[in-house]
Amino acid sequence: MSSSLGTQIATLARRSIVRTMRQPASAIPPLVFPLVLLAVNTSGLDAATRIPGFPTDSYLDFALAFAFLQGAMFSTMNAGTDLARDIQTGFLNRLSLTPMRGAALIAGHLGGVLALALVQAVAYLAVGLIAGASVQAGVLGALVIFALFFLIALGFGALGAFMALRTGSGEAVQGLFPLMFVLLFLSSMSLPRNLIEIGWFRTVATINPVSYLVEGVRSLIIEGWNGEALGLAFAIALGLVALGVSAASLALRTRLVRT
Repeated sequence: MSSSLGTQIATLARRSIVRTMRQPASAIPPLVFPLVLLAVNTSGLDAATRIPGFPTDSYLDFALAFAFLQGAMFSTMNAGTDLARDIQTGFLNRLSLTPMRGAALIAGHLGGVLALALVQAVAYLAVGLIAGASVQAGVLGALVIFALFFLIALGFGALGAFMALRTGSGEAVQGLFPLMFVLLFLSSMSLPRNLIEIGWFRTVATINPVSYLVEGVRSLIIEGWNGEALGLAFAIALGLVALGVSAASLALRTRLVRT
């Protein structure tokens, strides 16, 4: 393998993308499940739009952000499971005997996450628009949604990679997925935080950083341009990426020392 960092990243990213696209079990659930839950929530919670102070008269517009966040969380499982498989099959051990750099392994491995994220973002937005949703921020706002979604997916993918490198187990990575869903459901995904009447739930949703990721995407759909919501969402997404990549890098060094 070439010692060029760019060549290493490109080679490993191409492998990650091809592997992701060749595995229906990895590619189909992140596309289908968020859209199914979007349909269920939209039909079941549409009456919430009649609550005084609800920010829109279309629950589809309000709930569309949920599909993006749920889809991004699938990156944790996909990235982590694939990397755990590389560890279990000995591929990582063989790769460590080459001039491969740790940064190239992590960046290249996350290439599959970003490729799938592009397909997911287009699918979610297209289905939402066909179903009657609208993006108040316009075409530029849709591009900002994509950018924010890519960062969130990258951050969750890096956390999945960290878990895989730390444990070497695909089952451990999959065990992290329910926790991600708990964070999502204890956020402001179903109601705006100011309309949540249960005190402890509102407090948890306010503390929960996932709420601000949801609200950042949602603001572009139902408000237009909200600098505070977007600033918080991008700051948390960038922090998630930094945390995930740093943790994965440290875990990779530990893993290579062990082997």
